[in-house]
Amino acid sequence: MAALSPASARTPRVLPGFGLALGITLSYLALIVLIPLSATFLKAAGLSWDGFVNAVTAPRVLASYRLTFGAALIAALINAVFGLIVAWVLVRYRFAGRRFVDALVDLPFALPTAVAGIALTALYSTNGWIGQWLAGFGIKVAFTPLGVIVALTFIGLPFVVRTVQPVLEEFDRGVEEAAAVLGASRWQTFTRVILPALLPALVTGFTMAFARAVGEYGSVIFIAGNIPLVSEITPLIIITKLEQYDYAGATAVACVMLVISFVLLLAINGLQAWNARRRSAAAA
Repeated sequence: MAALSPASARTPRVLPGFGLALGITLSYLALIVLIPLSATFLKAAGLSWDGFVNAVTAPRVLASYRLTFGAALIAALINAVFGLIVAWVLVRYRFAGRRFVDALVDLPFALPTAVAGIALTALYSTNGWIGQWLAGFGIKVAFTPLGVIVALTFIGLPFVVRTVQPVLEEFDRGVEEAAAVLGASRWQTFTRVILPALLPALVTGFTMAFARAVGEYGSVIFIAGNIPLVSEITPLIIITKLEQYDYAGATAVACVMLVISFVLLLAINGLQAWNARRRSAAAA
C-alpha cells in the first residue's frame, strides 16, 4: 500500500477554510492594530533623541503620567473589590429589582463618556447633590485628582462584574457544602475555596478595568478640571499637542503610554499565568 502523504494524513476539519480564516484574521489585526501602532512609533522617530526625551519628560507630562497611571491603578483596585461584591450579590441572592440592578451595571458601557463626565461633574461639584454634602466634611471631588479616580471607577466597574459573574454562576456549590461539613468557617470557605477559583477571573477583570482607565478621556476631562501639574491626564496632553500641531511630540508621549501600558499588562498577565500554574501544581 502506498504511504499516505502528510496532506492526506492530516485530520480533516468539520468546517474547512482554516487558511483563509487565519489570513483574514491576521490581515484585519494588522490593518486595525499593528499598522496604526507602527505608524505611531515611526512618527515619533522623526524626533532626535534629545527632542524625544525632552518631549516625554517635561514636568507637565511627568505629572500627567503619575495621575493617569496612579488613578487608573487605584480605580481598578476599587473595582476589583466592589465588583466582586456586586457580582456575588447578583449571583447568590434573589431580590426585588435584581434585573434592574444587573442592567444598571452595563450603563457605563452604553452611556457616552462625555455624558458620564458631565453627570459626574454635576453630582460632585461643590453645589451638586453629592458634592455639597462632601464639602461639609472638607472633601472636594470635582476638579481634583479624586474626581479623576471617581470617573475611572465609574467606567471600569462593568469589566470586573461581567468577568467574575459567569465564573461565579458556574461554581459548584457542593464544594462549599463539603468545606462546611469538614468544619470550615464561612470566612475560611470563601478565602480558601471560593476566592482561589475566582482569582483568575478577578485578575482579568482588574486588568481590563486598568487598561480601560489608562486610555479614558471623555468622562475625565469634565470632572478633572484639567489643571496643569494637578489634574491633567496624559490623553489630554496628547490632544493638546495635536491641537498645537506638535504631532511628533504627541506621538512621543503616546509611545511612552503604549510601552508602559504594555509592560504593566504583560506583568499582570504573567502573574495570572503563574497563579494558574501554581494552582494546577497544588491540585496535582
